[in-house]
Amino acid sequence: MAEIHIIQNGYSTVDNGVMKANATCSVVVTPANTIIIDTLSPWDSEVIKKKLQELHIDKVDYVLSTHGHPDHTGNNHLFLNSKHIVGYSVFEKDSYLLHPFEKGVEFIIDDWTKVIPTPGHTSEDVTLLINTKENKIVAATGDLFEREEDVIEDPSLWMDSSYDARLQAENRLKVLSISDVVIPGHGPMFPVSNSHRQAAQVFYENL
Repeated sequence: MAEIHIIQNGYSTVDNGVMKANATCSVVVTPANTIIIDTLSPWDSEVIKKKLQELHIDKVDYVLSTHGHPDHTGNNHLFLNSKHIVGYSVFEKDSYLLHPFEKGVEFIIDDWTKVIPTPGHTSEDVTLLINTKENKIVAATGDLFEREEDVIEDPSLWMDSSYDARLQAENRLKVLSISDVVIPGHGPMFPVSNSHRQAAQVFYENL
């Protein structure tokens, strides 16, 4: 089964027309692969290096950016011996796998992890589904979810930056229905409750 380690919890605030934001970065270790998710901004390389050293991780097999925004891709260049997944692009060096995410086809990394298409925040968002050693399904979603508060308390947290709000609402509902825990794009992980699912369902139906 997989283990999940948080490198840094993300955040996002807006003040006087300026957004301050950085992604939630995590690393997943399975019996077959090590996967780093959403590699922060280019100014955060030492944060990542230090945490990987503390975890005694010296080899990363996959770099996964849930979408192409700079706070989710900023240190992908640190992992030049890894396979990269950036949104719908699966590649290594100049070789790109023509995987049909746009047709809803999931990409299986190993027995414990798979990538599913969840567009809405952008046109090519993906989510990593992780089967943990506690037999829980954890969804690392990127900005499909900003943070837990955007589910029940304040939907504007995600809607204001949505490429396609209805499509995003549909994929939010889908992810909540199949996962036990969500790692959002800009906040700490949170357990999924029936209240989250019900709120997402009502929101989608009334959108």
